[in-house]
Amino acid sequence: MKTIVLSPQKSIENETDIVVRLFELGLTSFHLRKPHYTKQKMRSYLEKIPSVYHNRIIIHSHHRLAKKYNLKGIHLSSKNRKSSFKNWLNIKSLKRKKPFLRVSTSFTSISELNTYNDLYDYVFLSPIFDSTSKKNYQSGFKEYSLTSATQRSNYNVVALGGVDFENIKKAFNMGFWGCAFLNTIWSSENPSEKFKQLKSKCNEFKYNPIL
Repeated sequence: MKTIVLSPQKSIENETDIVVRLFELGLTSFHLRKPHYTKQKMRSYLEKIPSVYHNRIIIHSHHRLAKKYNLKGIHLSSKNRKSSFKNWLNIKSLKRKKPFLRVSTSFTSISELNTYNDLYDYVFLSPIFDSTSKKNYQSGFKEYSLTSATQRSNYNVVALGGVDFENIKKAFNMGFWGCAFLNTIWSSENPSEKFKQLKSKCNEFKYNPIL
């Protein structure tokens, strides 16, 4: 299964150093999600990471930086998807200039998996499992509904929310193409070691990768 890591929304101590270590350990898809960052702060973050790893980074905002820094891709929020025709043209323009640019988005309902848009290389669906760190972040999905939806969908669907070592196999059995990790990594006392464990477990379950 694909192993994806999302950045914490609020910066933490030595964050970019940890991210670089995760890259060194084999992380190939890092979602940089800093909704409150200005364009300059986003540039500063990227410049702290060696350029050799830039092609593993997907940004959630200031999408034009994807071209300047030769990033792996861009992520569109639900707000982005509903944005103006001009923004849509900008995304199409980016794809023309960078044909291998990956584009992802996020869904929170099963019904969204039914209408396919070939713009997206993969989609996040959340929350899949109950969060161990947020009491009000509970999955509202039934296992049989998820299994049916992921197997029926034409999307590569990534499980997000409450995914940890113990339920990676369950996510695979439900038909998920990959797992995305957020608090599981960043709330750990040793994010690097935690990532190694998660990546090793995901690697036990093989899909044909396209990324």
